[in-house]
Amino acid sequence: MIIVQVKEGENIEKALKKFKRKFEKTGVVRELRSRQAFQKPSVTNRKKMMKAIYVQQLRANEE
Repeated sequence: MIIVQVKEGENIEKALKKFKRKFEKTGVVRELRSRQAFQKPSVTNRKKMMKAIYVQQLRANEE
């Protein structure tokens, strides 16, 4: 359960923005989407490898 402390006289929009930020940090939406479409472990591992290669190439290009 997400609890947002609202200060006295604080704007509703500001409180809503705090709530959204906390909600995003929990990763509920990301997990929900990943559970909706099941991927085989081999596909997940391949994506991780491709991402690692991409990041490695980016770092090599910076140098």
